[in-house]
Amino acid sequence: MLRFILRRLLVAIPTLFVIVTATFFLMRAAPGNPFDGERKLPPAIMKNIEARYGLDKPLIVQYGDYLADVVRGDFGPSLKYTGKSVNQIIAENFPTSLKIGLPALILATFLGILLGVIAALKHNRWPDYSAMAIAILGICIPTFVTAPLLVLIFAVKLSWLPIAGITQGLKSYILPVIVLSLPLIAVISRLVRAGMIETLNSNYVRTARAKGLPEHTVVIRHALKTALLPLVSYLGPACAAIITGSLVVEKIFGVPGLGKSFVLGALQRDYTVVMGVVILYAVLVIALNLIADVLYAVLDPRVKLT
Repeated sequence: MLRFILRRLLVAIPTLFVIVTATFFLMRAAPGNPFDGERKLPPAIMKNIEARYGLDKPLIVQYGDYLADVVRGDFGPSLKYTGKSVNQIIAENFPTSLKIGLPALILATFLGILLGVIAALKHNRWPDYSAMAIAILGICIPTFVTAPLLVLIFAVKLSWLPIAGITQGLKSYILPVIVLSLPLIAVISRLVRAGMIETLNSNYVRTARAKGLPEHTVVIRHALKTALLPLVSYLGPACAAIITGSLVVEKIFGVPGLGKSFVLGALQRDYTVVMGVVILYAVLVIALNLIADVLYAVLDPRVKLT
C-alpha cells in the first residue's frame, strides 16, 4: 500500500503542474484586466501598477515567477484587495466554508446511506418509492430555490433561525448546512440503493442467509460494505467541492466563504485569487481521491493496491 500511495503522490506532481499551467494561461487569455474600471486610469499610473505586480514582464517570465512562488507555498498578492495576500484570503474564508461543508457532508452521508438502505430493503414498496421521490426532488430542485424557501419558512414565518450571516453562533449554520446537504442526500441515497439491491442479490449474501444469519447481520456485516463502494468513489470529488464552498449558499445566507471569493475573483480578473483557489481545490481532489482508493481496498478485500 505504501508503494501505491507514493506512486500516486508522484503522479500528482505533473497533474498539478498541468492544472496550474492551464489555469494560468486561461486566466490571462480572458478579456480585460484586474485594473479595468468605470474610469480609465492614466497610462503612467497603469504602468506603475503593472510594474508593482510584475504584469509588465513577458508572460512566460510571469509564469516562471508564479511557479517558483507556488513551489514555496506563496500564492502571491491579491490584485484587487490591497495589502492582502491570497494565502490570507484563503486562511480567512476557507474555515467558514469548512464549517458549513463538513457538517453538510456528514449529514448527507448519514441520511443518504439510511435512505438508500431502507429503499433497497423495501424494494418496489412504498418506503422505496418515498425515498426515491425525496431523492428526485433533491436532485431536480436547485439550491437557489430551496434556500429562499427554507429562509421564508424557518426564518421569516416561524422566526426559529436567523435569515443570514454567521453572527448568531451555531444557529446561523443550520440553514446553510441543510441547503448544501440536500442535493448530496439525493445522490448518495440513489447510489447506496443501487449498490444494496445488487449486493443483496449476490451469491455470497444468499449463502449468508442460507446459513441462518440474522437479517441485520447480513445487511450490516456483509452487504453494506460492498454496497458502499460506489459511494466511496463519489465522495472524493464531492467532498472537495462541498468544503471549498458553494457560491449560491454563501451568497443567499451572507456567508463569507471561499466559493464567494473564487467567483468574485473570476469576475474581477483577480488572477492570483482564482489560481490559489483552483490549486487548493486540485490538491483536495487528489488527496481525497487517494483516500477513497485506500478505503475502497479496505472495504473490498478483492482490490489490491500495488
